Amino acid sequence: MSIRAKALDTLRGLLPAATTSNVGIYGTGQAFEALLMRMRAHPLPEAQQYAAMMLTELRKVIPSFLTRVDRPERGGAWTEYLRDTRQATAEVVGRVLGGETPEPRPAVVLTDFDPEGEEKLLAAVCYPHTNLPEDQIRARVRRLSTDERAALLRAYVGERTNRRHKPGRAFERTDYRFDVLTDYGAFRDLQRHRMLTIEWQPLTPSHGYSRPADIDTAGGTAAFDAAMNRSAALYDALVERFPEAAAYAVSMAYRIRFTMQFNAREAMHMLELRSGPQGHPAYRRVAQEMHRLIAEEAGHRVVAEAMRFVDHGEVGLERLEAERRAERRRTGGR
Repeated sequence: MSIRAKALDTLRGLLPAATTSNVGIYGTGQAFEALLMRMRAHPLPEAQQYAAMMLTELRKVIPSFLTRVDRPERGGAWTEYLRDTRQATAEVVGRVLGGETPEPRPAVVLTDFDPEGEEKLLAAVCYPHTNLPEDQIRARVRRLSTDERAALLRAYVGERTNRRHKPGRAFERTDYRFDVLTDYGAFRDLQRHRMLTIEWQPLTPSHGYSRPADIDTAGGTAAFDAAMNRSAALYDALVERFPEAAAYAVSMAYRIRFTMQFNAREAMHMLELRSGPQGHPAYRRVAQEMHRLIAEEAGHRVVAEAMRFVDHGEVGLERLEAERRAERRRTGGR
């Protein structure tokens, strides 16, 4: 099972973005209303079609929450607003940035953080345990030594025996924003996280592709590259006539650029989960680099140290240990 999973993970870059998959969505009535509005305004007709099908099904269970979605003066006007602002923004950005070409950057860049974020986080740790105003707490925290800061955060984080033990809302006091360039398959995995803000650019062949080293080891380099070239050629043939739908032709090994913004609490959840040994190597590298940048570039070392389940190790068969645990459960621990 581990070898099969490794083979599929290695070869998934050959799949085009048009590959279908199942997705489950759970949300409140208000969330579904907002989702359907945006889907109805989407330039791809299939997004609009799925919005219509979802609306039909949702009205069987929560009709009162969705009365405004397709009313011309309510949801219709909202949909037009979303469509118009997207088109107008794209036109202005095209005029302003249309002549620029991408400069080289590392795969993961920490583009924004609060230099005082660690101090603010520690003040938030103290806040519910005192009657002092927040600015006075921050002034006192500012005078703490490195050891005192570490001791305070250690007390707040406690002895985490597994990654599901999470500290409280003080970790929401500071944010990080990353610019990421990685293959589309890894993006799809990272995109699923709910507890963050994510924005992505169009998927095209322009950033090149990632070819796993195991492809070269197995002697599949030429076949893999040929598939990538066919994917790019199909995109080029489609893009002028179908600028939105052309991305369906792009294989998942091609890179896409996107931003991710999250607070330290969200970072702990995502980086510990996505750096796990059973994860795909592509998104493991992104998670590991984000953790390193939080510690070294932002200088939030005590925050990074609290994320003790971020795994920086290298593994061969990523899912081997998970399969062994599953086998022990199946055999009653033998």
